[in-house]
Amino acid sequence: MHCSPNDLLEEASNHHLIAFGKRFLFFNSSSQHFFSLTCWHCEIVPKDKHFCLPVICRITNQSGFVASNKTREENSVKVTTTGSLILYNFSEEMSGVYTCSLSYKHTAEEAQKIIQVKYVVYAFINPHFYYQFSARYHFVSCNSTYNISFEKKLLHILRTLLADLSCDVSSVKTECHLIKMQESGLQNELFFTFSVVPIENVTTRPDACTSSSCNPVERLDKAKDLIEKFFVQQARVLRKHFQILPEIYYIEGTLQTVWIRHCSPGYGMNALLHPNCPECCVICKPGTYNPHNGTQCLQCNSSMVYGAKKC
Repeated sequence: MHCSPNDLLEEASNHHLIAFGKRFLFFNSSSQHFFSLTCWHCEIVPKDKHFCLPVICRITNQSGFVASNKTREENSVKVTTTGSLILYNFSEEMSGVYTCSLSYKHTAEEAQKIIQVKYVVYAFINPHFYYQFSARYHFVSCNSTYNISFEKKLLHILRTLLADLSCDVSSVKTECHLIKMQESGLQNELFFTFSVVPIENVTTRPDACTSSSCNPVERLDKAKDLIEKFFVQQARVLRKHFQILPEIYYIEGTLQTVWIRHCSPGYGMNALLHPNCPECCVICKPGTYNPHNGTQCLQCNSSMVYGAKKC
């Protein structure tokens, strides 16, 4: 395709630079610059771990492209003679402002002109997610030594239940409170909260990895179904087989489920700053940081790097 510099500027305005890799997404922010590379079609070369961003419009009689990022060695960033920007082995510290200089002239006699292109590249990782469950049990006494052993036994049952799904079950919080009921008066209730997290890298054999066994979302959904059926079954058995209530039993209808997402330290979600990727965990820009597994990059004026984990 042949086009003039003016065509390039008009065609390139308001477009975003996007590249998908194994774990990272790179795109330019809502740029205040007058020019942007329209590299919205991405080629992936996973074998060599290269991320190729082909330019849609090329300058006729171009004399060359130059790409630079002061924080990296020269061999990590390259622009080919066909106008493709290549980022080799992209890692989070490569996030930042990149500058491309595009030189051209319409005729051999004309003075060479240069257009400088600046854009921002952010690293992106998928958010982590898990289910958090809470259920209530009737207890005879909150001071009973059996409370701890009951919690351990319940966790063991849940882990056995989900053994084939490669999900980790762990206790989040266990509290016992004296509750005043309208009909039955005072009674002790155990508030049991636990989480179910998908275990990554569930298999080392690629041929053993199927969509159902390796997809963490599918495994979590199956775990949720099994847990809900388990607690429903507890209530059903209690109604059917116990005329006199036991000392400890599940209070029917108290199971609650919450889907939780979070980012790794140094990353956060911001739908306003990154509208093209509102649910992405994008690396925190300078002036912000995320010290924990939260979802927001917090303000920190002393932070001067991308992906800061402390202020």
